[in-house]
Amino acid sequence: MKNTTTLPLPLKGIIPPLVTPLINNETLDVEGLEQLIEHVISGGVHGIFILGTTGEFASLGYKLRRELIQKTCCFVNKRVPVLAGVSDSAFVESVKLAQFAEEKGVDAVVLTPPYYFSSGQPELLEYLERIMKKIPLPLFIYNMPAHTKVMFAPDTVKAAADIPGIIGMKDSSGNLSYFNQIRYLMKEGHPDFTFMIGPEELLSEFILMGGHGGVNGGANLFPRLYVDLYEASIKRDFDQIEKLREKILRISTSLYNVGQYGSSYLKGLKCALSVMGICNDFMAEPFRRFKEPERGIVKEILEEIEN
Repeated sequence: MKNTTTLPLPLKGIIPPLVTPLINNETLDVEGLEQLIEHVISGGVHGIFILGTTGEFASLGYKLRRELIQKTCCFVNKRVPVLAGVSDSAFVESVKLAQFAEEKGVDAVVLTPPYYFSSGQPELLEYLERIMKKIPLPLFIYNMPAHTKVMFAPDTVKAAADIPGIIGMKDSSGNLSYFNQIRYLMKEGHPDFTFMIGPEELLSEFILMGGHGGVNGGANLFPRLYVDLYEASIKRDFDQIEKLREKILRISTSLYNVGQYGSSYLKGLKCALSVMGICNDFMAEPFRRFKEPERGIVKEILEEIEN
């Protein structure tokens, strides 16, 4: 497998984990997808990540995942890098999806630990070594212990960086001490290894500590806000950082907590995009979109944020 890359390394900036606009469980909202892609690109983002947690990847059928990859690459048309999640509990399905992604023009793939069965760290490293022999694209490992039950230990990340084709990591643990440990272990080598963070509440701190960017759900809604915070953090403009962080914290503490469901983050994000007229808010099973009372609350939150 070639798994070489033309991406600038380390990859830097804001790469929204795109929601997957749906009409129903088997039908992509193609018009909404195109509008969403244009919305985030016009906001100055540095890439697009599909089929992540925010994209409800684990709830989508393989036919729909493939259509999403094909349509996204077509709409983006090489304006920014496209990253696609290929995580699965089945090794062969991750490989097949990565091969399809390469055919359609994806720039890199993203992979969590295989879920359901818990892997030990030696098993996880062996899994990465085996799968990279079959995946034709560069790969970002995706640390999402809340959903996979397995965390990439710092030593495992260091060892994974030695595997040809593994070029970076997205961390959604929300643990900055964990990032510090990895950065310390890797300080003597791998200067091009990319570190991205998921939780947007920690974006500026992460950049100031030496991280390279954010894969932040709120950038679906307000891409320019997140790009501005990234740039202010790079410049160490602390007055601007404080102002922009305040707005992002308002988004995460209000919009992502409507109804107090475990799925409130996704429901709130999709509902807000629907209110803004960007795409449909249909949720893949097992969830349902917000009903009118919650939708009214989302409208009020958006009006407050935008004022």
